[in-house]
Amino acid sequence: MEHNDFTQSLLEFLTRSVTPWHAVQTMTDELDVAGFIPLDEREEWSLAPGQGYYVVRNGSALVAFRTGASDPTAAGIRMVGAHTDSPCLKVKPNPELRRKGYFQLGVEVYGGALLNPWFDRDLSLAGRVTVRDDRGKVSDVLIDFRKAIAFIPSLAIHLDREANSNRTVNPQTDLPPVLMQSAETDGVTFNDLLAAQIGREYPDLSVGKVLGYELNFYDGQPAAVVGLGDEFIASARLDNLLSCFIGLQALVQTSGDEPALLVCNDHEEVGSMSAEGAQGPFLASVLDRWCGAAHRDRAIARSMMISADNAHGVHPNFSDRHDENHGPLLNQGPVIKVNHNQRYATNSRSAAFYRNLSDELGLPSQTIAVRSDMGCGSTIGPLTAANLGITTLDIGVPQFGMHSIRELAGTVDAHTLLQVLRAYMQQADVGC
Repeated sequence: MEHNDFTQSLLEFLTRSVTPWHAVQTMTDELDVAGFIPLDEREEWSLAPGQGYYVVRNGSALVAFRTGASDPTAAGIRMVGAHTDSPCLKVKPNPELRRKGYFQLGVEVYGGALLNPWFDRDLSLAGRVTVRDDRGKVSDVLIDFRKAIAFIPSLAIHLDREANSNRTVNPQTDLPPVLMQSAETDGVTFNDLLAAQIGREYPDLSVGKVLGYELNFYDGQPAAVVGLGDEFIASARLDNLLSCFIGLQALVQTSGDEPALLVCNDHEEVGSMSAEGAQGPFLASVLDRWCGAAHRDRAIARSMMISADNAHGVHPNFSDRHDENHGPLLNQGPVIKVNHNQRYATNSRSAAFYRNLSDELGLPSQTIAVRSDMGCGSTIGPLTAANLGITTLDIGVPQFGMHSIRELAGTVDAHTLLQVLRAYMQQADVGC
């Protein structure tokens, strides 16, 4: 895939994938077109050599793999990992707030979000809703309002003279978005609004009752290329849908000769402790059914995991927040993440493997280590390495504004990482 085509496809993916459920749906749509076969965890699997398969859990996590021409216990598996979730505002179960003639919704902050950028944005709403129809059948549907339906207005500076020097955000009281004007005696409920939206998106479904939902507010502005020289990608959810997209393209475009796998976990931003998170059994379960539980460890010993999750590019206005020898620049190559306290799973051998492959392709790479007097984030890398006992590398595209409602990355770096991961998935030997 050429650079410009890749960038355009990335923008479309980011704009469509407004929640983890929509991201997985978008990915499975592409896997279907590429000839991958869906698997059901409830059924027995019969896997053939040289074929692509995928399995979805909870609608928000995905494992896709190519069986390759060789037994994975002999050839090993070339794995790439990412996560589908991003920090956001989620609607509470009983969210209705009616104050001063305005209808608002109570929200819960999901993950370590930067909260100030959520103010004064055109917000839309999407996610999964479980309903019972008028015949008593219970089913899940994905909804997306696809237009600006909400706004979190800032308090005017005239009413908060210290706004530019001393403003903090109270998530309980400051963040409920305004949806519409409504009298306090108005009996409309949020479930009524959801039922109406479902009717618009699924006209053949007659909703008897809304039984539950998981809904995220999101920035209504689509992903875009910005910069005088078109150097940057600006979008919501770059962390970490950018890596999901890169991993998906690498898997789809690889030759399929070698066993290769992509896992996109959910719930990384809140610790990964869930059935579909990296601390859960999802990936191990798939590997057991592919390799056979008795032979999985032999396959793992010949395998490698590349955990792809974006890195902090050195901010030109805050360069002192980086170690002076480890300040990754946008569009200068993917970033190998190193932390000797195991917040990242990279070791010298996995880093050397990537650098050597990148050098062979004539592509750049960078390295990051945080300042010794600052804390370090983490990824699914250490969790996956510990759960499987697999050699792991943590790497990511450098970006600005991580965990903001809108983030910025370079247009070159994502395509660079794609080229390396595609070559990695075709390597005859990845044992470290």
